[in-house]
Amino acid sequence: QVQLVESGGGLVQAGGSLKLSCTASGRTFRSFAMGWFRQVPGKERVFLAGINWNGGSTHYADSAKGRFAISRDNAKNTVYLEMNNLKPEDTAVYYCAAGSGLGVAAGFGSWGQGTQVTVSS
Repeated sequence: QVQLVESGGGLVQAGGSLKLSCTASGRTFRSFAMGWFRQVPGKERVFLAGINWNGGSTHYADSAKGRFAISRDNAKNTVYLEMNNLKPEDTAVYYCAAGSGLGVAAGFGSWGQGTQVTVSS
């Protein structure tokens, strides 16, 4: 079982940037893909970005392309989500997730507790 702890959320003005971090423990970090999702109250959790086990392949939802970047540092057991040009509609709770396999296509099975991102207009 893997434990995930997110950090880096907060309040930012529209047009600003934030970098979220998620540190994993309990499993060999380089043995699985990682992803970022977000959820607003009353709506389903949605996929934003995923990265395979060694960082060689990334995938983005249309809403994240061009503004968000996912990366990982296997030496630090940490995955990042850099978010630029933030918009009020990016306001949500952001979750990291551990993959069920080496690639993003294997799906995600473990979740962090989430970190709130609020973008003011």
